[in-house]
Amino acid sequence: MDSSKDTRTIKFRAEDLVAGFGKNEVLHNINMAIEENVVTAIIGPSGCGKSTFIRCLNRMHETVPIAYQNGRVLLDNQNVFDADVDPVLLRRRVGMVFQKPNPFPTMSIRDNVLSGLRLTGRLKRATATEVVEQSLVQAALWDEVKDRLDEPGIGLSGGQQQRLCIARSLAVQPDVLLMDEPCSALDPVATARIEDLIHELKEKYTIVIVTHNMQQAARVSGMTAFLLQGHLVEFTLTDELFTTPKDSRTEDYITGKFG
Repeated sequence: MDSSKDTRTIKFRAEDLVAGFGKNEVLHNINMAIEENVVTAIIGPSGCGKSTFIRCLNRMHETVPIAYQNGRVLLDNQNVFDADVDPVLLRRRVGMVFQKPNPFPTMSIRDNVLSGLRLTGRLKRATATEVVEQSLVQAALWDEVKDRLDEPGIGLSGGQQQRLCIARSLAVQPDVLLMDEPCSALDPVATARIEDLIHELKEKYTIVIVTHNMQQAARVSGMTAFLLQGHLVEFTLTDELFTTPKDSRTEDYITGKFG
């Protein structure tokens, strides 16, 4: 038995999580514990609730007018749905990178990185330069843009734009980084850079990645959850899920029988 497992900390815990839109229930009683400093991959066919699940973790789901959720999501043992939890401050702790790179088009590379700090009122002029460099270094982008910080972020390549968005999320010093199909719009070279970056970032951050690419899940994650029609079918070590799945539906999905 691996004794190191005993020392791992649960960062997020979903308890009987139900979520949907209007009369359409998308997630059905999800129970899942996400470990700190582990990359957790969420896989499953389109429409299974992957994105809805991670958007519940930082309460972005509720920004849709007809959205609803029930149950609990605990971050460091506090329910994020409690009335005294400020969603803006929560999203500072739980950053998010979206499917399509979305740097602010009118902002420079520098201002893109600093935008989250400005939004939360935590930007100190004396440390701005240090924050920009540190965040871009963490996002493996500094060497490529250090002489172009005043140029528009939108002028970067697709892969660079996505790493800029990661730097923007890291600048506010989150605990958790949610990544919703972060490589689906990127070429293989840019995808490899993002995957290498994920391996580096897990030393400091808890990462939850939604991906349609099962090979990517196998490469980057330590734990993998398989969702099907809003149900959590299986959640275990990534190597075990892909080599010895316990549920026949998981095996059918990873062998390409559906999805």
